[in-house]
Amino acid sequence: MSGPALHLAVEIDGDGAHPAAWRRAAHSPDQLLTPRRVAQVAAIAENAGFTLITLDDGVLPPGTSPDPVGRIGAVERAAFVAASTSTIGIAPVVPVTYAEPFHVSSQLASLDHISVGRAGWVVTEEERPEAARAWGRPPVAGADARALESRDGVEVARALWDSWEDDAVIRSVATSRYLDRERLHYIDFTGRTYAVKGPAIVPRPPQGQLVVLGRPDRVPAAQLDVALVEGRDLTSVASAADAAGTPRVFAEVEVALDTPVATAAERVADLERHAAWSDRGRLRHIGSAEQLAAFLVELSRHVDGVRLHPLVLDEDLAVLSRLVLPALSERRLVARPLPGTSLRSTLGLERPANRFAAAAVAAQEDAR
Repeated sequence: MSGPALHLAVEIDGDGAHPAAWRRAAHSPDQLLTPRRVAQVAAIAENAGFTLITLDDGVLPPGTSPDPVGRIGAVERAAFVAASTSTIGIAPVVPVTYAEPFHVSSQLASLDHISVGRAGWVVTEEERPEAARAWGRPPVAGADARALESRDGVEVARALWDSWEDDAVIRSVATSRYLDRERLHYIDFTGRTYAVKGPAIVPRPPQGQLVVLGRPDRVPAAQLDVALVEGRDLTSVASAADAAGTPRVFAEVEVALDTPVATAAERVADLERHAAWSDRGRLRHIGSAEQLAAFLVELSRHVDGVRLHPLVLDEDLAVLSRLVLPALSERRLVARPLPGTSLRSTLGLERPANRFAAAAVAAQEDAR
């Protein structure tokens, strides 16, 4: 554990965690896929004191469901939000089951530059075979094969972020040199399904390495900064947290809260008339803000943070901002991110040394 502070992340994709959440949204349906909408939600989360927002994503096109499934790309939304926020961390969901890791690493490094060091990456998988057809790729079948793609993808991205040393850009007018090419490196990765040589086309991110979040049963713990753990009860989450083996651990928690106009149970029942809230094996709180605050206090004894998945963003995020975070702040359980602070620093993670620069220093010391 990093200390007494509990870091709070919130997923802000769409209108909420329930597939029919749009039916209770405070805006008209045509406003969902607009820049103003995502900026407003991000601003509420930042002003409330959340450490991090995440933005879910997926490649599959709209289907036959009456509920909205279209979305703007997560990385594009994250870049837009980065320009209108100043303290909150921003982590898009980007699967590497089919996407090219070279392109993913470039997108995410660019996001870290745009946000001045506030970017993260939630690594997930594309499990449905329809995703392979959308990409025009052969299906990656089976959990082991998908885990291998995630492992290789993270390995390539991390190596590419190091392929530029921090001082590779010299911008010397006197010598007409923009780059010191001795400080650019080939990564020479060869995996089961692809090879990447590099170097990257984007300079090393401000954080050196973005904060990488994911499930430790899908991505090796050594490649993660934050493990996202699940479980239906506190005991199972505590056990998963103990076994994670990562610098930080966040629990996944779905929430539906009482509002001034309806109880949480009434709101869930209203939406269940239209679609089911799928059981994903996560902690789920349906009740009052006071009960949630007490539950998070208990949870803080086992994890460094939580990622909240609100039932309906327009309803639950308001209650979280007005009642839950202030209650936790009064107990000195949460700390607001500070201006000018990177996401790594906010989470108490060191900025990692560049692997190529460190290897050169080690070689010089061995030669003495």
